Amino acid sequence: MNYPADLETDRLFTKTIDDHVFPTFGLGTFELAGDECRKAVAHALEAGYRHIDTARMYKNETSVGLGMKDAGLNRNDFLVTSKVWWDDLSPENIQAEIEASLRDLQTDYLDLALIHWPNPAYSLKTSIETLEKLKDSGKIRLYGVSNFTPSLFAEATDYGDIFANQVEYHPFLGQQQLLGAVRHNSSALIAYSPLAQGKVGDNSTLSEIGSKYGKNSQQVALRWLIEQDNVLVIPRSSTPEHIDSNLDIFDFELDETDHQRIAGLPKNQRIINPDFAPDWENPNEG
Repeated sequence: MNYPADLETDRLFTKTIDDHVFPTFGLGTFELAGDECRKAVAHALEAGYRHIDTARMYKNETSVGLGMKDAGLNRNDFLVTSKVWWDDLSPENIQAEIEASLRDLQTDYLDLALIHWPNPAYSLKTSIETLEKLKDSGKIRLYGVSNFTPSLFAEATDYGDIFANQVEYHPFLGQQQLLGAVRHNSSALIAYSPLAQGKVGDNSTLSEIGSKYGKNSQQVALRWLIEQDNVLVIPRSSTPEHIDSNLDIFDFELDETDHQRIAGLPKNQRIINPDFAPDWENPNEG
């Protein structure tokens, strides 16, 4: 992957996960739509983002695809993730949904395809075997899961080569048990809602830490995440200023005192918890 020559980078700009080089930083597109989504994707890629995350449920893949085209990059210079919704996990529907993603995104392949939420009504083994067949066909390059608890993630790894588990993770929600499982499997944890849907901006501890480095609370939260082994982030934003600001985290490093202060924040604030979500083990562990 190529990055702008003037972009300040460090050793964390990409991470090697199970021999796969993956951008540490990506753009989340949940709730972005239409021209707003298209412009955000194009701007992010032009600014130096090299991972775009979407999903069938977001109903914005056409706009994401147009933004990808607008950016003018070679397709092999950035990565795209999409997700199959939790009630489309039969083999036939997984294949149909991946085909629909490719059509709407105007691409020949997905770099990463995820099961969006676990669903006990479907065989997890069969769903993962279907993703493996799609990988063999070249339509997806890697596959994984999203919103899987540690025990469900462990089960998934019994059935296939799970590259990642995409879950809510930010300074106010602990994921230590899942991080242990992910690292043990040489997989990635992709942190969505890494800014706690704006809540990090109101936190005095993060603000005080940021003042040491000339950074804001959001940048501190993102830096804290990427300094953790096997963690990737996909903050969402629609404005060029915030897209640029979120990426501006590669010219400083948190010290041990900063990490201890962030570790001391309450870690039990789960924001995304629909009625079909799985029961999370040890939700207060952090």
